[in-house]
Amino acid sequence: MKVIDHINAAKDTLFSFEILPPLKGANIQSIYDGIDPLMEFKPKYINVTYHREEFIYKEREKGLLEKIAIRKRPGTVGICAAIMNKYNIDAVPHLICGGFSREETENALIDLQFLGIDNVLALRGDSIKTESTFKPDPEGHKHAVDLINQITDMNRGSYLVDDIQLAPTNFCIGAAGYPEKHFEAMNLSTDLHYLKSKVDAGAEYIVTQMFFNNQKYFDFVDACRAIGITVPIIPGIKPITTLNHISFLPKVFHIDLPEELSKDLIKCKSNKDVFEVGVEWGIHQSQELKKAKVPVIHYYTMSTSESVKTIAEKIF
Repeated sequence: MKVIDHINAAKDTLFSFEILPPLKGANIQSIYDGIDPLMEFKPKYINVTYHREEFIYKEREKGLLEKIAIRKRPGTVGICAAIMNKYNIDAVPHLICGGFSREETENALIDLQFLGIDNVLALRGDSIKTESTFKPDPEGHKHAVDLINQITDMNRGSYLVDDIQLAPTNFCIGAAGYPEKHFEAMNLSTDLHYLKSKVDAGAEYIVTQMFFNNQKYFDFVDACRAIGITVPIIPGIKPITTLNHISFLPKVFHIDLPEELSKDLIKCKSNKDVFEVGVEWGIHQSQELKKAKVPVIHYYTMSTSESVKTIAEKIF
């Protein structure tokens, strides 16, 4: 079932969450261990992130360096199939521009279709660690809107080989939105312009980057509606649970922490202290969002379920 159909059929705010593929070599049981505690809240779908290759350099004879590509977290498609088989709920794989040619993208979408996966979250993806800016595959897409256009074309039966008749795919496409703007955007207004182009290209819903100030989400929704974006806008929530998160999340995701939250976090001396503050803030955020009748509350678990479970017990 498509994400948009779950939303349209719902009578109340839905619960969903995102997981990471395990590190290479880990057993899939680690995925199930993260999902099992959250199943009591009846998620309609689970997102699975995609992680592109990284490059390392190994020293060889005579001091020569060999550049080697590795993927630390493979398995997105296989995990989606396993989730659908084990839990009988929908899985939403992330599909990115980086590291894919257009043909490889088309083949990946065909694989998803054969597996009965009819949802995708279409993203540009981040630059790899050894590059200061995002560099697309020479034969790939530079922007998420281009990826969405390709998926929409396939939904219409238009493939890269256009001289034969091919059956259309039937994907529900999600796109990312940024209440505090994408860090590469000149300003929020230009960022909203790009977001609208993704919706116009075929995105049926938007899921936001994490935020910690609900007013920024509400303002973002209002700004989207003002320029004609009418699709559901799903808030993304990430509980702060460790001392490292206090600096890591703002640095990596380019977000602000509200003054009230930061005052409480500054007092924390241990991960346990942060966990309690972060979960309490997550409960407060979720209660307010549910009261506002948002379509879904989408939690970024990073494959650890304890904090999200504690929040969901109070909300769902």
